[in-house]
Amino acid sequence: MKLDLSGFESTAPFVGASSELVGGLAAAPSFDIPATTDFDDFQKEAIQMVKPAKGTTTLAFIFKEGVMVAADSRASMGGYISSQSVKKIIEINPYMLGTMAGGAADCQFWHRNLGIKCRLHELANKRRISVTGASKLLANILYSYRGMGLSVGTMIAGWDETGPGLYYVDSEGGRLKGTRFSVGSGSPYAYGILDSGYKYDMSVEEAAELARRAIYHATFRDGASGGVASVYHVGPNGWKKLSGDDVGDLHYKYYPAMPSTEQEMVEA
Repeated sequence: MKLDLSGFESTAPFVGASSELVGGLAAAPSFDIPATTDFDDFQKEAIQMVKPAKGTTTLAFIFKEGVMVAADSRASMGGYISSQSVKKIIEINPYMLGTMAGGAADCQFWHRNLGIKCRLHELANKRRISVTGASKLLANILYSYRGMGLSVGTMIAGWDETGPGLYYVDSEGGRLKGTRFSVGSGSPYAYGILDSGYKYDMSVEEAAELARRAIYHATFRDGASGGVASVYHVGPNGWKKLSGDDVGDLHYKYYPAMPSTEQEMVEA
Protein backbone atom coordinates (compact mmCIF):
# COMPACT_ATOMS: atom_id res chain seq x y z
CA MET A 1 0.00 0.00 0.00
CA LYS A 2 1.41 3.41 -1.01
CA LEU A 3 0.52 6.56 0.92
CA ASP A 4 -0.45 9.68 -0.98
CA LEU A 5 1.80 12.47 0.39
CA SER A 6 0.99 15.04 -2.28
CA GLY A 7 -0.97 17.13 0.24
CA PHE A 8 2.23 17.90 2.15
CA GLU A 9 3.96 19.38 -0.88
CA SER A 10 4.21 23.20 -1.07
CA THR A 11 2.94 23.19 -4.66
CA ALA A 12 -0.04 20.92 -4.00
CA PRO A 13 -3.04 21.97 -6.15
CA PHE A 14 -6.09 23.52 -4.50
CA VAL A 15 -9.32 21.58 -4.76
CA GLY A 16 -11.50 23.17 -7.40
CA ALA A 17 -8.87 25.80 -8.28
CA SER A 18 -8.11 26.66 -11.86
CA SER A 19 -4.73 25.88 -13.37
CA GLU A 20 -4.04 29.62 -13.89
CA LEU A 21 -4.56 30.38 -10.17
CA VAL A 22 -2.41 27.46 -9.09
CA GLY A 23 0.35 28.47 -11.51
CA GLY A 24 0.31 32.06 -10.22
CA LEU A 25 0.56 31.02 -6.57
CA ALA A 26 3.27 28.45 -7.18
CA ALA A 27 5.53 30.81 -9.14
CA ALA A 28 8.39 32.35 -7.15
CA PRO A 29 8.24 36.17 -6.81
CA SER A 30 10.76 38.03 -8.95
CA PHE A 31 11.93 41.59 -9.54
CA ASP A 32 14.17 43.28 -12.06
CA ILE A 33 17.82 43.73 -11.13
CA PRO A 34 18.94 47.38 -11.30
CA ALA A 35 20.73 48.17 -14.55
CA THR A 36 23.97 49.32 -12.92
CA THR A 37 27.48 48.01 -12.42
CA ASP A 38 28.18 50.01 -9.24
CA PHE A 39 25.79 48.64 -6.64
CA ASP A 40 27.38 50.60 -3.75
CA ASP A 41 26.59 53.98 -5.32
CA PHE A 42 23.17 52.71 -6.38
CA GLN A 43 22.39 51.76 -2.77
CA LYS A 44 23.49 55.17 -1.49
CA GLU A 45 21.34 56.95 -4.07
CA ALA A 46 18.35 54.74 -3.24
CA ILE A 47 18.70 55.46 0.49
CA GLN A 48 18.88 59.21 -0.17
CA MET A 49 15.80 58.99 -2.41
CA VAL A 50 13.61 57.46 0.32
CA LYS A 51 15.35 59.14 3.25
CA PRO A 52 12.71 60.84 5.38
CA ALA A 53 13.17 64.51 6.28
CA LYS A 54 13.38 64.65 10.06
CA GLY A 55 13.67 67.60 12.44
CA THR A 56 14.37 68.24 16.11
CA THR A 57 16.32 70.41 18.53
CA THR A 58 18.31 69.02 21.45
CA LEU A 59 21.13 70.58 23.45
CA ALA A 60 23.33 69.95 26.46
CA PHE A 61 26.16 71.81 28.16
CA ILE A 62 28.43 71.43 31.18
CA PHE A 63 28.59 74.14 33.86
CA LYS A 64 29.85 74.33 37.43
CA GLU A 65 26.78 72.60 38.92
CA GLY A 66 26.68 69.66 36.48
CA VAL A 67 25.11 69.15 33.05
CA MET A 68 22.01 70.88 31.68
CA VAL A 69 20.04 68.97 29.03
CA ALA A 70 17.07 70.31 27.05
CA ALA A 71 14.98 69.28 24.04
CA ASP A 72 11.75 69.99 22.19
CA SER A 73 9.00 67.38 21.72
CA ARG A 74 7.89 67.52 18.06
CA ALA A 75 8.06 64.46 15.79
CA SER A 76 7.84 65.26 12.09
CA MET A 77 8.59 63.86 8.66
CA GLY A 78 8.95 66.60 6.09
CA GLY A 79 5.93 68.86 6.40
CA TYR A 80 3.88 66.33 8.38
CA ILE A 81 3.85 66.75 12.18
CA SER A 82 2.99 63.39 13.72
CA SER A 83 3.26 64.27 17.41
CA GLN A 84 3.84 67.20 19.77
CA SER A 85 4.55 65.11 22.86
CA VAL A 86 7.60 62.94 22.14
CA LYS A 87 9.97 62.33 25.04
CA LYS A 88 13.33 63.15 23.47
CA ILE A 89 15.35 63.01 26.70
CA ILE A 90 15.70 59.34 27.69
CA GLU A 91 16.76 58.22 31.16
CA ILE A 92 19.51 55.61 30.80
CA ASN A 93 20.04 55.27 34.56
CA PRO A 94 19.50 57.57 37.57
CA TYR A 95 22.76 59.43 36.80
CA MET A 96 22.77 59.43 32.99
CA LEU A 97 20.58 60.84 30.21
CA GLY A 98 20.50 60.42 26.44
CA THR A 99 18.98 62.76 23.88
CA MET A 100 17.12 61.72 20.76
CA ALA A 101 17.68 63.14 17.27
CA GLY A 102 17.26 61.27 13.98
CA GLY A 103 14.99 58.24 13.75
CA ALA A 104 12.74 57.95 16.80
CA ALA A 105 12.66 54.13 16.78
CA ASP A 106 16.43 53.84 16.33
CA CYS A 107 17.18 56.23 19.18
CA GLN A 108 14.66 54.76 21.60
CA PHE A 109 15.73 51.17 20.95
CA TRP A 110 19.47 51.73 21.26
CA HIS A 111 19.11 53.91 24.36
CA ARG A 112 17.06 51.16 26.00
CA ASN A 113 19.68 48.65 24.91
CA LEU A 114 22.42 50.88 26.38
CA GLY A 115 20.50 51.11 29.66
CA ILE A 116 20.42 47.30 29.88
CA LYS A 117 24.16 47.05 29.23
CA CYS A 118 24.92 49.76 31.79
CA ARG A 119 22.90 47.89 34.43
CA LEU A 120 24.67 44.61 33.64
CA HIS A 121 28.02 46.40 33.96
CA GLU A 122 26.96 47.74 37.37
CA LEU A 123 25.92 44.28 38.58
CA ALA A 124 29.13 42.67 37.32
CA ASN A 125 31.57 45.32 38.58
CA LYS A 126 29.72 46.62 41.69
CA ARG A 127 30.04 50.20 40.42
CA ARG A 128 28.23 52.43 37.95
CA ILE A 129 29.59 52.69 34.45
CA SER A 130 31.28 56.00 33.61
CA VAL A 131 29.86 58.43 31.07
CA THR A 132 32.96 57.82 28.96
CA GLY A 133 32.42 54.05 29.07
CA ALA A 134 28.71 54.26 28.26
CA SER A 135 29.28 56.57 25.29
CA LYS A 136 32.06 54.34 23.97
CA LEU A 137 29.80 51.29 24.34
CA LEU A 138 27.08 52.99 22.28
CA ALA A 139 29.57 54.22 19.67
CA ASN A 140 30.96 50.69 19.22
CA ILE A 141 27.46 49.25 18.79
CA LEU A 142 26.45 51.87 16.23
CA TYR A 143 29.74 51.50 14.35
CA SER A 144 29.02 47.79 13.91
CA TYR A 145 25.73 48.74 12.17
CA ARG A 146 27.27 51.48 10.02
CA GLY A 147 25.85 51.64 6.50
CA MET A 148 22.72 49.67 7.44
CA GLY A 149 20.35 52.63 7.50
CA LEU A 150 20.35 53.64 11.19
CA SER A 151 19.72 57.32 11.91
CA VAL A 152 20.97 58.33 15.36
CA GLY A 153 22.42 61.61 16.61
CA THR A 154 22.55 61.51 20.39
CA MET A 155 24.23 63.12 23.36
CA ILE A 156 25.15 61.07 26.43
CA ALA A 157 25.20 63.30 29.51
CA GLY A 158 25.76 62.22 33.09
CA TRP A 159 27.67 62.39 36.36
CA ASP A 160 30.19 59.77 37.43
CA GLU A 161 33.19 59.46 39.77
CA THR A 162 35.14 62.04 37.77
CA GLY A 163 32.31 64.59 37.71
CA PRO A 164 30.09 65.74 34.83
CA GLY A 165 30.54 64.22 31.38
CA LEU A 166 29.11 64.99 27.94
CA TYR A 167 29.62 63.10 24.67
CA TYR A 168 28.11 63.26 21.20
CA VAL A 169 27.57 59.91 19.43
CA ASP A 170 26.11 59.30 15.96
CA SER A 171 25.07 56.36 13.79
CA GLU A 172 28.31 56.47 11.80
CA GLY A 173 30.22 55.51 14.94
CA GLY A 174 31.47 59.04 15.58
CA ARG A 175 32.10 60.09 19.19
CA LEU A 176 33.08 63.54 20.46
CA LYS A 177 33.75 64.86 23.94
CA GLY A 178 32.79 68.46 24.63
CA THR A 179 31.34 71.04 26.99
CA ARG A 180 28.32 72.04 24.89
CA PHE A 181 26.49 70.46 21.97
CA SER A 182 23.28 70.97 20.05
CA VAL A 183 21.92 68.35 17.63
CA GLY A 184 19.08 68.52 15.12
CA SER A 185 17.63 70.75 12.42
CA GLY A 186 17.16 73.59 14.91
CA SER A 187 20.69 73.37 16.30
CA PRO A 188 22.10 76.42 14.40
CA TYR A 189 19.52 78.64 16.11
CA ALA A 190 20.13 77.02 19.50
CA TYR A 191 23.90 77.48 19.10
CA GLY A 192 23.33 81.20 18.53
CA ILE A 193 21.74 81.53 21.97
CA LEU A 194 24.15 79.12 23.67
CA ASP A 195 27.31 80.75 22.36
CA SER A 196 26.17 84.24 23.33
CA GLY A 197 24.88 83.40 26.81
CA TYR A 198 27.06 80.49 28.01
CA LYS A 199 29.22 80.92 31.12
CA TYR A 200 30.78 78.11 33.12
CA ASP A 201 30.01 79.64 36.53
CA MET A 202 26.23 79.87 36.10
CA SER A 203 23.76 78.83 38.79
CA VAL A 204 21.26 76.04 38.11
CA GLU A 205 18.49 78.60 37.55
CA GLU A 206 20.57 80.63 35.09
CA ALA A 207 21.63 77.52 33.17
CA ALA A 208 18.03 76.25 32.99
CA GLU A 209 16.86 79.61 31.68
CA LEU A 210 19.59 79.63 29.01
CA ALA A 211 18.68 76.10 27.87
CA ARG A 212 14.95 76.90 27.83
CA ARG A 213 15.51 80.12 25.86
CA ALA A 214 17.75 78.35 23.34
CA ILE A 215 15.14 75.65 22.71
CA TYR A 216 12.39 78.23 22.35
CA HIS A 217 14.28 80.32 19.77
CA ALA A 218 15.09 77.15 17.81
CA THR A 219 11.41 76.17 17.72
CA PHE A 220 10.50 79.73 16.70
CA ARG A 221 12.75 79.63 13.61
CA ASP A 222 12.73 75.90 12.77
CA GLY A 223 9.42 74.50 11.52
CA ALA A 224 10.43 70.91 12.37
CA SER A 225 10.89 71.74 16.09
CA GLY A 226 8.17 72.63 18.56
CA GLY A 227 5.85 71.31 21.26
CA VAL A 228 7.22 71.40 24.80
CA ALA A 229 10.66 72.59 25.91
CA SER A 230 11.85 70.08 28.53
CA VAL A 231 14.84 70.92 30.74
CA TYR A 232 16.79 68.41 32.88
CA HIS A 233 19.69 68.93 35.27
CA VAL A 234 22.23 66.19 36.01
CA GLY A 235 24.18 66.69 39.23
CA PRO A 236 26.05 64.66 41.85
CA ASN A 237 22.71 63.31 43.15
CA GLY A 238 21.46 62.25 39.71
CA TRP A 239 19.17 63.81 37.14
CA LYS A 240 16.10 65.91 37.85
CA LYS A 241 13.52 67.37 35.49
CA LEU A 242 13.29 71.10 36.10
CA SER A 243 10.58 72.20 33.69
CA GLY A 244 8.43 71.36 30.70
CA ASP A 245 6.93 74.49 29.13
CA ASP A 246 4.82 74.76 26.00
CA VAL A 247 6.74 76.88 23.50
CA GLY A 248 3.52 78.72 22.66
CA ASP A 249 3.43 80.03 26.24
CA LEU A 250 7.15 80.82 26.17
CA HIS A 251 6.56 83.00 23.11
CA TYR A 252 4.73 85.56 25.21
CA LYS A 253 7.54 85.51 27.77
CA TYR A 254 10.38 86.12 25.31
CA TYR A 255 8.37 88.19 22.83
CA PRO A 256 5.93 90.25 24.95
CA ALA A 257 3.08 91.93 23.07
CA MET A 258 4.07 95.45 22.03
CA PRO A 259 1.65 98.29 21.21
CA SER A 260 1.09 98.65 17.48
CA THR A 261 2.37 101.64 15.51
CA GLU A 262 -1.14 102.95 14.97
CA GLN A 263 -1.82 102.97 18.72
CA GLU A 264 1.45 104.80 19.34
CA MET A 265 0.52 107.44 16.75
CA VAL A 266 -2.94 107.93 18.30
CA GLU A 267 -1.45 108.26 21.77
CA ALA A 268 1.07 110.78 20.44
